[in-house]
Amino acid sequence: MNYEETIEYLYSQLPMFSRIGIAAYKKDLHNTIELCNGLGNPEKKFRSIHVAGTNGKGSTSHMLAAILQGAGYKTGLYTSPHIKDFRERIRVNGKMVPKDFVVDFVKRTRISSDEIKPSFFELTVAMAFDHFAREKVDIAVIETGLGGRLDSTNVITPVLSVITNIGYDHINILGTTLPEIANEKAGIIKKDTAVVIGETLPETITVFSNKAREMNAAIHFAEKEYTVENTRSEGTHLLCDIRNIKTSATDQLKTDLAGLYQSKNICTVLTAVDLLNELGFSITKPVLHKALQHVKSITGLRGRWDIVENDPTIILDVGHNEDGLKQILYQLKNNYPSSNYHFVLGFVHDKDITKLLELLPKDAVYYFTNAHIPRALPYETLQQLAASAGLNGNGYDDVNDAVKAAKLSAAKNDVIIVCGSFFIIAEYEQPV
Repeated sequence: MNYEETIEYLYSQLPMFSRIGIAAYKKDLHNTIELCNGLGNPEKKFRSIHVAGTNGKGSTSHMLAAILQGAGYKTGLYTSPHIKDFRERIRVNGKMVPKDFVVDFVKRTRISSDEIKPSFFELTVAMAFDHFAREKVDIAVIETGLGGRLDSTNVITPVLSVITNIGYDHINILGTTLPEIANEKAGIIKKDTAVVIGETLPETITVFSNKAREMNAAIHFAEKEYTVENTRSEGTHLLCDIRNIKTSATDQLKTDLAGLYQSKNICTVLTAVDLLNELGFSITKPVLHKALQHVKSITGLRGRWDIVENDPTIILDVGHNEDGLKQILYQLKNNYPSSNYHFVLGFVHDKDITKLLELLPKDAVYYFTNAHIPRALPYETLQQLAASAGLNGNGYDDVNDAVKAAKLSAAKNDVIIVCGSFFIIAEYEQPV
């Protein structure tokens, strides 16, 4: 098989959660363990940092990878889902896994895959671990896919665990209450391994504290280590004044991840960096500053408050749950208080979007659309649900047609926000 045929095999022959939903979810680690055993256990051949959370885990993973790479460490990065190119999921020092490696890996594991019958995600995780081991990375940042306890990535023994926050998402799998969801995320806490908790909630603090005590893991709450004094936008960058609570020292940090919500992730990252330095890594303040200013160019991160056009402003954001949407709305009001808003919206069908629709402003203009995957919520259905919530607009079978319609309708100082699903962002084609 060539590369294109290999990717088609991965997409069509293996169950893929992002495309078909819960039917692809495996509730144990057996397949991943079997795959890794067949590969000589590559997950044991490199150091790693494990990152989980409802929101912010992707941004946090990319920031940590950029910082470690800037400090001179050969750094692997595994994240999901991808936006444009499958190979975005697996990077070493910012470079996507070579096509030849993807083809070779699938060939090498074809017999065992036919026997084990892994999901798309399970095979992709094994592919990442094999690539990182062969590349002899110094450290790999591994983002969980779904949950933590039963996530395929949870076969690693990291030097540090990070849990960014807990919110309502994938409740049909992870649980219907915050403590239940937190318990699943807490599954990445390993014995005698420090863990950073990014955002503390009254409902979840006991879950994390008890799990850390059970595993004899030192627990560090980022909100007790660092606090945000001031946050402001500067074009496509974000400026944050962050105070170290222990020393009272304040530092101004600048990042090319422009979402206001990134200030919380930065506090999580700073706490993680302090612990990495205690573990023997050498990450200096100048390296930290430079890496945060260039996260996107170093790691290829996209889709987080991503301003892609001006006059009118077009912003892409992969926010797709209640917390993510609240952050989008907050920043719109903060950065563009006098603008009219045009929402290009699309969701997946297995998500309860009732609360999401209730959050959206009724005086905005809406363009309902869908991605072209089995898991997508048809735009006609979304249009009907939105109308019941008092949100009206036209429907489009293609996100690009929806964006074109929004651009025709919007004034120069208006804002078009494309959000609701990774897969809507993935199908957006920026004009050349």
